[in-house]
Amino acid sequence: MTTDTAIEVRGLEKSYKDLHVLRGVDFEVARGSIFALLGSNGAGKTTVVRILATLLKADAGTAAIGSFDVATQAQKVRETVSLTGQFAAVDEVLSGRENLVLIAQLRHLPDPGGIADALLARFSLTEAGSRRAATYSGGMRRRLDIAMSLIGNPPVIFLDEPTTGLDPAARIEVWEAVRELTRAGTTVLLTTQYLDEAEQLADRIAILHKGRIIVNGTLQELKQLLPPAKVEYVEKQPSLEDVFFALTGEQEPAETGHAESGAPTTRKEGR
Repeated sequence: MTTDTAIEVRGLEKSYKDLHVLRGVDFEVARGSIFALLGSNGAGKTTVVRILATLLKADAGTAAIGSFDVATQAQKVRETVSLTGQFAAVDEVLSGRENLVLIAQLRHLPDPGGIADALLARFSLTEAGSRRAATYSGGMRRRLDIAMSLIGNPPVIFLDEPTTGLDPAARIEVWEAVRELTRAGTTVLLTTQYLDEAEQLADRIAILHKGRIIVNGTLQELKQLLPPAKVEYVEKQPSLEDVFFALTGEQEPAETGHAESGAPTTRKEGR
Protein backbone atom coordinates (compact mmCIF):
# COMPACT_ATOMS: atom_id res chain seq x y z
CA MET A 1 0.00 0.00 0.00
CA THR A 2 1.30 3.44 -0.94
CA THR A 3 1.09 6.48 1.32
CA ASP A 4 -1.64 7.88 -0.96
CA THR A 5 -3.86 4.82 -0.45
CA ALA A 6 -6.37 4.82 2.41
CA ILE A 7 -8.04 1.45 1.76
CA GLU A 8 -6.67 -1.60 -0.06
CA VAL A 9 -8.68 -4.76 -0.70
CA ARG A 10 -7.24 -7.85 -2.39
CA GLY A 11 -9.02 -11.11 -3.22
CA LEU A 12 -11.74 -10.70 -0.60
CA GLU A 13 -14.05 -13.72 -0.32
CA LYS A 14 -17.01 -14.46 1.93
CA SER A 15 -19.60 -17.23 1.88
CA TYR A 16 -22.53 -18.24 4.03
CA LYS A 17 -22.72 -22.03 3.61
CA ASP A 18 -23.49 -22.47 -0.11
CA LEU A 19 -24.14 -18.77 -0.74
CA HIS A 20 -21.01 -17.11 -2.18
CA VAL A 21 -21.41 -13.40 -1.40
CA LEU A 22 -17.90 -12.18 -2.29
CA ARG A 23 -15.88 -14.02 -4.93
CA GLY A 24 -12.54 -12.21 -4.96
CA VAL A 25 -13.05 -8.46 -4.57
CA ASP A 26 -10.18 -6.07 -5.36
CA PHE A 27 -10.06 -2.28 -5.13
CA GLU A 28 -8.12 0.66 -3.70
CA VAL A 29 -9.35 3.97 -2.33
CA ALA A 30 -7.18 7.09 -2.50
CA ARG A 31 -6.82 9.27 0.57
CA GLY A 32 -9.25 12.17 0.76
CA SER A 33 -11.50 10.82 -1.99
CA ILE A 34 -15.06 9.50 -2.26
CA PHE A 35 -15.17 5.93 -3.56
CA ALA A 36 -18.61 4.59 -4.44
CA LEU A 37 -19.30 0.87 -4.30
CA LEU A 38 -22.35 0.54 -6.50
CA GLY A 39 -24.57 -2.52 -6.73
CA SER A 40 -28.08 -3.87 -6.45
CA ASN A 41 -29.54 -5.33 -3.25
CA GLY A 42 -27.69 -8.49 -2.31
CA ALA A 43 -24.60 -7.66 -4.35
CA GLY A 44 -22.36 -7.82 -1.28
CA LYS A 45 -21.78 -4.11 -0.58
CA THR A 46 -22.65 -4.25 3.12
CA THR A 47 -20.59 -7.42 3.53
CA VAL A 48 -17.53 -5.59 2.22
CA VAL A 49 -18.11 -2.72 4.65
CA ARG A 50 -18.64 -5.05 7.60
CA ILE A 51 -15.36 -6.82 6.85
CA LEU A 52 -13.48 -3.52 6.54
CA ALA A 53 -15.02 -2.31 9.81
CA THR A 54 -13.85 -5.55 11.56
CA LEU A 55 -17.45 -6.60 12.24
CA LEU A 56 -17.10 -9.68 10.04
CA LYS A 57 -14.21 -11.95 9.11
CA ALA A 58 -13.41 -12.73 5.49
CA ASP A 59 -12.95 -16.31 4.36
CA ALA A 60 -10.01 -15.34 2.14
CA GLY A 61 -8.13 -12.33 0.86
CA THR A 62 -6.69 -9.30 2.62
CA ALA A 63 -7.86 -5.82 3.52
CA ALA A 64 -6.03 -2.90 5.06
CA ILE A 65 -7.01 0.55 6.30
CA GLY A 66 -3.98 2.79 6.09
CA SER A 67 -1.12 0.61 7.30
CA PHE A 68 -3.33 -1.59 9.51
CA ASP A 69 -4.42 -5.07 8.48
CA VAL A 70 -8.13 -5.62 9.12
CA ALA A 71 -7.68 -9.22 10.29
CA THR A 72 -4.58 -8.92 12.47
CA GLN A 73 -4.79 -5.31 13.70
CA ALA A 74 -8.52 -4.98 14.29
CA GLN A 75 -8.22 -2.61 17.25
CA LYS A 76 -6.02 -0.19 15.30
CA VAL A 77 -8.51 -0.30 12.42
CA ARG A 78 -11.41 0.50 14.77
CA GLU A 79 -9.50 3.54 16.02
CA THR A 80 -9.03 4.68 12.41
CA VAL A 81 -12.51 4.28 10.93
CA SER A 82 -16.10 5.22 11.61
CA LEU A 83 -19.22 3.51 10.26
CA THR A 84 -22.62 5.00 9.53
CA GLY A 85 -25.18 2.33 8.73
CA GLN A 86 -28.36 2.40 6.69
CA PHE A 87 -30.42 3.85 9.53
CA ALA A 88 -29.52 6.89 11.62
CA ALA A 89 -28.28 5.77 15.05
CA VAL A 90 -29.32 8.84 17.02
CA ASP A 91 -31.01 8.89 20.41
CA GLU A 92 -34.36 10.57 19.76
CA VAL A 93 -34.90 11.43 23.44
CA LEU A 94 -31.76 13.58 23.49
CA SER A 95 -31.25 16.83 21.65
CA GLY A 96 -28.89 16.99 18.71
CA ARG A 97 -26.22 18.63 20.85
CA GLU A 98 -26.68 16.09 23.65
CA ASN A 99 -26.18 13.23 21.17
CA LEU A 100 -22.86 14.71 20.11
CA VAL A 101 -21.74 15.49 23.67
CA LEU A 102 -22.55 11.91 24.71
CA ILE A 103 -20.37 10.37 21.99
CA ALA A 104 -17.51 12.75 22.77
CA GLN A 105 -17.73 11.80 26.44
CA LEU A 106 -17.77 8.09 25.61
CA ARG A 107 -14.58 8.64 23.60
CA HIS A 108 -13.07 10.44 26.62
CA LEU A 109 -12.31 13.55 24.56
CA PRO A 110 -11.63 16.93 26.16
CA ASP A 111 -14.25 19.69 25.80
CA PRO A 112 -17.22 17.59 24.60
CA GLY A 113 -19.40 20.72 24.45
CA GLY A 114 -16.97 22.52 22.18
CA ILE A 115 -16.73 19.50 19.90
CA ALA A 116 -20.53 19.29 19.70
CA ASP A 117 -20.92 22.99 18.90
CA ALA A 118 -18.28 22.82 16.16
CA LEU A 119 -19.97 19.85 14.50
CA LEU A 120 -23.41 21.42 14.75
CA ALA A 121 -22.05 24.47 12.93
CA ARG A 122 -20.23 22.36 10.36
CA PHE A 123 -23.41 20.50 9.40
CA SER A 124 -25.76 23.50 9.63
CA LEU A 125 -27.54 22.19 12.71
CA THR A 126 -26.75 24.94 15.21
CA GLU A 127 -30.30 26.32 15.35
CA ALA A 128 -31.72 22.82 15.82
CA GLY A 129 -29.06 21.76 18.31
CA SER A 130 -31.22 22.23 21.40
CA ARG A 131 -34.22 20.40 19.94
CA ARG A 132 -34.90 16.73 20.56
CA ALA A 133 -33.66 14.56 17.70
CA ALA A 134 -37.18 13.09 17.46
CA THR A 135 -38.30 16.40 15.91
CA TYR A 136 -35.65 16.30 13.16
CA SER A 137 -36.42 15.59 9.52
CA GLY A 138 -34.86 12.53 7.88
CA GLY A 139 -32.11 14.59 6.31
CA MET A 140 -31.32 16.34 9.60
CA ARG A 141 -31.12 13.03 11.45
CA ARG A 142 -28.76 11.63 8.87
CA ARG A 143 -26.56 14.74 9.02
CA LEU A 144 -26.48 14.43 12.80
CA ASP A 145 -25.60 10.75 12.44
CA ILE A 146 -22.68 11.60 10.15
CA ALA A 147 -21.56 14.34 12.55
CA MET A 148 -21.55 11.80 15.38
CA SER A 149 -19.38 9.51 13.25
CA LEU A 150 -16.77 12.24 12.89
CA ILE A 151 -16.16 12.69 16.62
CA GLY A 152 -12.53 11.84 17.20
CA ASN A 153 -11.61 12.83 13.63
CA PRO A 154 -11.42 9.37 12.01
CA PRO A 155 -9.51 9.60 8.70
CA VAL A 156 -11.79 7.01 7.05
CA ILE A 157 -15.58 6.82 7.21
CA PHE A 158 -17.88 4.15 5.78
CA LEU A 159 -21.32 5.29 4.67
CA ASP A 160 -23.49 2.26 4.01
CA GLU A 161 -26.43 3.37 1.83
CA PRO A 162 -26.79 6.65 3.76
CA THR A 163 -29.84 7.96 1.87
CA THR A 164 -32.04 4.86 1.96
CA GLY A 165 -35.63 5.88 2.66
CA LEU A 166 -35.00 9.64 2.44
CA ASP A 167 -37.04 12.02 0.31
CA PRO A 168 -35.34 14.00 -2.52
CA ALA A 169 -34.67 17.11 -0.44
CA ALA A 170 -33.21 15.09 2.44
CA ARG A 171 -30.97 13.15 0.05
CA ILE A 172 -29.46 16.41 -1.20
CA GLU A 173 -28.82 17.51 2.39
CA VAL A 174 -26.87 14.30 2.95
CA TRP A 175 -24.97 14.70 -0.33
CA GLU A 176 -23.68 18.07 0.79
CA ALA A 177 -22.69 16.60 4.16
CA VAL A 178 -20.68 13.92 2.34
CA ARG A 179 -18.99 16.52 0.14
CA GLU A 180 -18.07 18.42 3.30
CA LEU A 181 -16.24 15.34 4.59
CA THR A 182 -13.74 15.23 1.75
CA ARG A 183 -13.30 19.00 1.79
CA ALA A 184 -11.93 18.40 5.30
CA GLY A 185 -9.67 15.57 4.08
CA THR A 186 -11.73 12.55 5.16
CA THR A 187 -11.71 9.44 2.98
CA VAL A 188 -15.22 8.14 2.25
CA LEU A 189 -16.26 4.67 1.16
CA LEU A 190 -19.87 5.00 0.05
CA THR A 191 -22.10 2.06 -0.75
CA THR A 192 -25.25 2.78 -2.68
CA GLN A 193 -27.75 1.30 -5.11
CA TYR A 194 -28.67 4.73 -6.46
CA LEU A 195 -26.94 5.53 -9.75
CA ASP A 196 -27.44 9.28 -9.42
CA GLU A 197 -25.89 9.25 -5.94
CA ALA A 198 -22.68 7.68 -7.22
CA GLU A 199 -22.67 10.04 -10.20
CA GLN A 200 -23.10 13.11 -8.00
CA LEU A 201 -20.56 12.27 -5.31
CA ALA A 202 -17.88 9.80 -6.30
CA ASP A 203 -14.35 10.41 -7.52
CA ARG A 204 -14.24 6.74 -8.52
CA ILE A 205 -17.01 4.18 -8.94
CA ALA A 206 -16.78 0.40 -8.69
CA ILE A 207 -19.72 -1.79 -9.68
CA LEU A 208 -20.11 -4.91 -7.55
CA HIS A 209 -22.09 -7.64 -9.28
CA LYS A 210 -22.55 -11.23 -8.13
CA GLY A 211 -19.70 -10.92 -5.68
CA ARG A 212 -17.13 -9.44 -8.05
CA ILE A 213 -16.03 -5.96 -9.11
CA ILE A 214 -16.90 -5.88 -12.80
CA VAL A 215 -15.71 -2.33 -13.48
CA ASN A 216 -13.79 0.35 -11.57
CA GLY A 217 -13.04 3.85 -12.78
CA THR A 218 -14.01 7.49 -12.87
CA LEU A 219 -17.44 8.49 -14.13
CA GLN A 220 -15.91 9.60 -17.43
CA GLU A 221 -14.04 6.32 -17.81
CA LEU A 222 -17.21 4.34 -17.20
CA LYS A 223 -19.18 6.40 -19.70
CA GLN A 224 -16.55 5.70 -22.34
CA LEU A 225 -17.32 1.99 -22.08
CA LEU A 226 -20.46 2.60 -24.14
CA PRO A 227 -20.52 4.28 -27.55
CA PRO A 228 -22.32 7.63 -27.71
CA ALA A 229 -25.82 7.51 -29.12
CA LYS A 230 -26.36 9.15 -32.50
CA VAL A 231 -29.11 11.76 -32.28
CA GLU A 232 -30.67 13.21 -35.41
CA TYR A 233 -33.22 15.43 -33.72
CA VAL A 234 -33.38 16.67 -30.17
CA GLU A 235 -36.56 17.92 -28.57
CA LYS A 236 -36.08 19.57 -25.20
CA GLN A 237 -38.17 17.89 -22.55
CA PRO A 238 -38.62 19.18 -19.00
CA SER A 239 -36.25 17.56 -16.55
CA LEU A 240 -37.32 15.99 -13.28
CA GLU A 241 -35.80 19.05 -11.62
CA ASP A 242 -38.04 21.35 -13.71
CA VAL A 243 -41.09 19.31 -12.73
CA PHE A 244 -40.15 19.31 -9.05
CA PHE A 245 -39.74 23.08 -8.81
CA ALA A 246 -42.83 23.76 -10.89
CA LEU A 247 -45.05 21.55 -8.75
CA THR A 248 -43.67 22.56 -5.36
CA GLY A 249 -43.49 26.25 -6.16
CA GLU A 250 -39.97 26.46 -4.75
CA GLN A 251 -37.39 28.67 -6.36
CA GLU A 252 -34.56 26.91 -8.17
CA PRO A 253 -31.28 27.60 -6.33
CA ALA A 254 -28.47 29.33 -8.16
CA GLU A 255 -25.52 27.14 -9.11
CA THR A 256 -22.87 28.39 -6.74
CA GLY A 257 -20.78 25.24 -6.39
CA HIS A 258 -22.61 24.30 -3.18
CA ALA A 259 -25.22 21.60 -2.90
CA GLU A 260 -28.83 22.36 -3.70
CA SER A 261 -31.07 22.83 -0.69
CA GLY A 262 -34.50 21.69 -1.73
CA ALA A 263 -34.80 19.39 -4.71
CA PRO A 264 -33.15 16.60 -6.65
CA THR A 265 -30.92 17.29 -9.58
CA THR A 266 -29.87 15.36 -12.61
CA ARG A 267 -26.84 17.53 -13.32
CA LYS A 268 -23.33 16.45 -12.44
CA GLU A 269 -21.63 19.07 -10.30
CA GLY A 270 -18.02 19.36 -9.24
CA ARG A 271 -17.27 19.36 -5.59
